[in-house]
This record gives sequence, C-alpha cells and structure tokens, in this order.
Amino acid sequence: MDFSKVKLVVSDMDGTLLNSKGKVSPQFFTLFKELQKHNIHFCAASGRQHNSIVDKLAAIKNDIHVIAENGAIAKKGEEILLINSLASQKITNIIPLLRNIKDANIVLCSQNSAFIESRDERFISLFQEYYHSFEVVDDLMEIAKTTTVLKIAIYHFDSSEAFIYPVIQHLKNDYLLKISGQNWLDISDEKANKGNALREVQRRLNVTKEETMVFGDYHNDIEMLQEANFSFAMKNAHKDIKELANYETESNDNFGVEAVLEELIQSK
Repeated sequence: MDFSKVKLVVSDMDGTLLNSKGKVSPQFFTLFKELQKHNIHFCAASGRQHNSIVDKLAAIKNDIHVIAENGAIAKKGEEILLINSLASQKITNIIPLLRNIKDANIVLCSQNSAFIESRDERFISLFQEYYHSFEVVDDLMEIAKTTTVLKIAIYHFDSSEAFIYPVIQHLKNDYLLKISGQNWLDISDEKANKGNALREVQRRLNVTKEETMVFGDYHNDIEMLQEANFSFAMKNAHKDIKELANYETESNDNFGVEAVLEELIQSK
C-alpha cells in the first residue's frame, strides 16, 4: 500500500487508539515524534469531552488537533476552529422523552463541563472516565435554558442500540442521532459530526481527502471515514464500519493503529 501522500492522520479514541483499559500505548507517542519529523499532522477525534481527550494525550496536546464531542467542537491548543451547539429548545423538547427511558443516564455536554442529574453511583463512577469536568445538578432543563450545550450523551448499561435508539429514532430528521458505542448514544445538531469537523481541519491544513488517513470503530466515525481515502476499520469495529472502511487493521488491544503508522513512516 502506498502511503507516501499521507499528510494527516486522524484517530478515534475509544475502541481505536485507546486499548480496552482506556490507555494510549507508549509506542504511539514514539511514533508521533516520527510523524512530526515527516511533517505529518495528527488529529484525535472522539465523542469524549475535550478535557478528557487532552488528558489522555497530555504529552502532545499542544501539537495536535482535537475534535471533541463527536464533532461539535474542534480545537488546536486553545484556539477554537469550529463549534456547533444544540438549540436550547431542542434540548428541552427531548429531555422528557429521554427521562422516560428505563435505566438511561443523560449528560448535557458544554464546552468546559458536563452536567448530569443522575444520582446513580455506578454511572457516575464510570462516566468520569469520559467527562473529567462535570457537575451533578437538580434539573437539566434549567441548565439547557442558560448554558450553551454542544451535545446530549445518553448511557445505557446494556445497549444504546437496543434500548435508547428505538425510542428516539423517529426524531432523526430533527437531530443528529449517533450510536457512539455499545452503551452510548449521542444527540447533536445536524451539522455536528466528525466528518464536518475533519473537513475544517483539512481546510486549515490544506490537506485533501487523498492525503488523509482515518481510524475508527463505531457509527460516530462514519462521516470522518468518508473524508479519507485511507480509511481503516479496527478489527473490533462494528460490522457497519468494516463494510464502509476501505481497509482493516488489528484491534485496539493489538496495536492496530500503531501497526499502520509504522508502515506509514517506513513509506516516507
């Protein structure tokens, strides 16, 4: 495979660059230095909160682009490149419906913090892996009226695809609905996806689709995989992603991203 044209590498985090323990490998940071030597840019793209992404990549946070909240915000260091918030009315319209889903936990995601009304200790413990800055509040409806919200994330302990999506799928023309993992579903403004955010990063870097390499594993990666000729599905990816991507690599626990990056560096 000829990777000689690649100038930008974009990777999802959970299930992709992160192993199943939520860690980035030391090997990746070594490879990142090699990418820099060849003037290849790196962008992390995740449904996670920006603070959570840069915490995982703290050693290189000022040298990379970051697409957070599934494309609702993109940043380079502290500079905001793009932001797409969800209209307040849309949030207050859908919260009552989400509250009626049994065992669903709702998160309102703003630029600097996340808000939950759940008192479920099991959920709060788990949720902190993805959202480092958060507040537990009495009423999310009040937050929606006064705070700019980038995304609503809903967590179900069994399956977001089986228990959350069927209840709200009739709203897919009014909101962007993304099953972003086994347990998570994200609700965003129609423009807020990783593909749109990636196009803005490509525009700023003057990089084309033919010069872009992308790694992903779930439905929230679909649009950004479509923005790269070198689109890779992880071995552990959802079947829909494997069908969409042009290539496949090893799983996130078997250094799938790192293996391809080694090939990329060798091609330069």
